[in-house]
Amino acid sequence: MESVWQKTARMPEFGSLEGEADTDVLIIGGGITGILCAHFLQERGINYMLAEGKEICRGVTGNTTAKITAQHGLIYAKLLKEAGAERTKLYLEANQKAVRKYAELAEKISCDFEEKSAYVYSINDRKKLEKEAEAYRVLGLDDTITEPAELPFSTAGAVRMERQAQFHPLKFLAGIAAGLNIYEHTFVTQLMPGRALTDKGSITYRKVIFATHYPIDNKHGGYFIKLYQHRSYVTAWEQAAHMDGMYVDEAKKGMSFRSFGDLLLVGGGGHRTGKRGGNWQELREFMQRYYPEAVEKYHWAAQDCMPLDHAPYIGVYSPSMQECYVASGFRKWGMTSAMVSAMLLADLIQEKENPYARVFCPARTIFTGQMLCNLSESVWNMITPTVPRCPHLGCALKWNPAERSWDCPCHGSRFAENGKVLDNPANGDKRF
Repeated sequence: MESVWQKTARMPEFGSLEGEADTDVLIIGGGITGILCAHFLQERGINYMLAEGKEICRGVTGNTTAKITAQHGLIYAKLLKEAGAERTKLYLEANQKAVRKYAELAEKISCDFEEKSAYVYSINDRKKLEKEAEAYRVLGLDDTITEPAELPFSTAGAVRMERQAQFHPLKFLAGIAAGLNIYEHTFVTQLMPGRALTDKGSITYRKVIFATHYPIDNKHGGYFIKLYQHRSYVTAWEQAAHMDGMYVDEAKKGMSFRSFGDLLLVGGGGHRTGKRGGNWQELREFMQRYYPEAVEKYHWAAQDCMPLDHAPYIGVYSPSMQECYVASGFRKWGMTSAMVSAMLLADLIQEKENPYARVFCPARTIFTGQMLCNLSESVWNMITPTVPRCPHLGCALKWNPAERSWDCPCHGSRFAENGKVLDNPANGDKRF
């Protein structure tokens, strides 16, 4: 199971680090966030190194739908109500800057970058769209509700955000990564203040960035109750309709659409990792109904870290780890959030003021029903007397028949049939 991106891009290869090494900034994780952090640190002349346990971009980054947008569902009406106009404008501005930065960098890289309009549609709730359109007006955006004629089913309309984009993420990152100080097959096994142990040596550092998708330090920051992971599925089809826009349903169980060349990418079928969902079967049934002549070319799955509110956690890892930084909780919007993270963390590393830091601060206090849900899910699965167990915090694993993997419903770790770890936060194989 490989995505269209993995099948159609050639990534640069890097050697592994053996023995002792020293750096000012250690970046752990070679996905899009880590690579962009390395890019900006190198651009600023900061001494750094990036350690990736496997190969770069072989995890979540290679399994995205690759939409670059500040339109993250119907969130702006909610943000105005919950966070106020000032913070909402900062959130929007940070993400719009990320979109423009991609456009700037893509001018020098052949990566199928295309400016597109993004749409959030609703099947049956016009009032939600009207509230979001009013939020757009307050924020200075076009507040028009449109009728998405490209979709094969009727809707209550859609809100549009113009001048967003889509691209081939791995072609882009292949261009960015070339020439960076990256070490592949360099797995960080243990982190101590100022020193990281790897499977082949150790790295001394002054500051560290956790770009590991899910934060891997369990002792600080409370991320095990602030995050859960959500699995979603993508299929790519030939002989289906071409869509000029990028579309996503406002409903949690809805679908997303975008075109790539002559392929139609359809996403959906999602569920909390470790639970049951529609997976690819749901998408195939949809295509059979609306595009019966279409032919499936690729299918893959993605995993997203979901925060307690609408904003990612980007900044100082925890009050007790002032020289450590994190970027996580991107919800479904990893491309834009990765760029926001890299630009923000580069400033924090240099102790520069950044106007967006307080919007994404990981230490912000958030008490929500989702926090209680995350906590109860963890407690229940930790006391469930079954095997196998997840080595992260000991939760009972669930069998995923669609992907033939063992998945953790507590924090989203995944393991192959033979027990080999596939997705963090677990950093070792499952226990029987």
